[in-house]
Amino acid sequence: MSRKDKKGEYNGRKVSELYEELFEGDDGVISKLPTILKDGLFQRTDDTSSIDDMKVVKGYDFNQGVDYEKLLKTYIHSGCQATYVGEAIEIINQIIDWRLSDEDVEKEKDERYMDPEVRADTRCTIFLGYSSSMISSGMREIIRFLVQHKMVDAVVATAGGIEEDICKVFSDFRQGDFGYDGVDLRSKSINRVGNIFISNSCYDGFKYLFYSVIKEMMDEQEKEGTIFSPSQIINRLGKHVNHEESVYYWCWKNDIPVFAPAFTDGAIGDILYCAQFERPGFVVDMNRDLYKINSMAVNAKKSGMLTFGAGVSKHHILNANSMRNGADYAVYINNAAEHDSSDSGALPSEAVTWGKLAFDSVSTKVHGDATLVLPLIVGETFAKRIDKVSRLPQYRNKKALQVEQQVLAESNIRRTFKATKIARAARRLCRLF
Repeated sequence: MSRKDKKGEYNGRKVSELYEELFEGDDGVISKLPTILKDGLFQRTDDTSSIDDMKVVKGYDFNQGVDYEKLLKTYIHSGCQATYVGEAIEIINQIIDWRLSDEDVEKEKDERYMDPEVRADTRCTIFLGYSSSMISSGMREIIRFLVQHKMVDAVVATAGGIEEDICKVFSDFRQGDFGYDGVDLRSKSINRVGNIFISNSCYDGFKYLFYSVIKEMMDEQEKEGTIFSPSQIINRLGKHVNHEESVYYWCWKNDIPVFAPAFTDGAIGDILYCAQFERPGFVVDMNRDLYKINSMAVNAKKSGMLTFGAGVSKHHILNANSMRNGADYAVYINNAAEHDSSDSGALPSEAVTWGKLAFDSVSTKVHGDATLVLPLIVGETFAKRIDKVSRLPQYRNKKALQVEQQVLAESNIRRTFKATKIARAARRLCRLF
């Protein structure tokens, strides 16, 4: 029959006493050893008070049955990267739970936010950023779920992360392998994203739709002098794709701005380049989007950022939050290492030095492939708490929603920017080349 001793006991006796008798007595093992071994191998911890309050490392016991919710709750104290997955879950749930009513009302300067009803439903502003591979992979469906239920306030994506979502509406990507011969694939007009294969024909639907949207906006720019920002172009694209599988359809439908700081870095840029040969002079206003995302950060009562993958989308959110002396919450999930000093691999502590994360921010980084852990993290946070996190009107207090809309109207450029002379001058200039 197995022992039932308490921790630190063996057959009813304290392990420390048994150890001392065997090793430390006058005739114990240690007395017969060289001094170097005594001082090294047998050095004991006399005071453990500095670690006694830390979590005990312990994993899930499948003798309790298969319960994935309980399994994921053990991650926080399982050690290694599992602990950081557990931290990510905890931080995201803190972001979801936070309300302005948690803060001292006496520090509030805006009278509109002194109303108890407004404070009880004023939430943490959530910035979501991701690399294009998240859309190339099955994480697209996870991201679509988040924007479909309006669980975030702003999206920052790459050009690839936009165009491949539209491609997938018209055609399927295929599961391939990392080891395929590049020359062979190129000869067949098949592109590889890791172990995902994308035929050139997958882009046909995107190219048609995006060029149609650009031609429509060119007409408006020529006739009315309207200069569009990337987020406005992406919004129009989401409207025209008009398909519930699309991430950007839901961003359009739910009025979630999508920022793309590297807007031309991909097929989007290819089409814009080609369009110059037919109708030169189409002008895109990057500065308006910069103003808008920075203003969102500045006006946030609390700011949280979630980045899946690394690159420009991660830094763009961080930089916007430097306008408010740092985001309050941050969860990074990526494989990038900090040793090359790139921002992709930088830890949250580095962002603090730049004022991109606040001194008292709560943050973590999961070193791992987001495709492995993102479904688990979203399953333990957003998916379970739609009524708590959704920004859709049916889940919101009307007063709080009105105040948010007022603040947005005051801070953002609401009118269509008329710049007929600039647009016409740009077109004339392009025709010279």
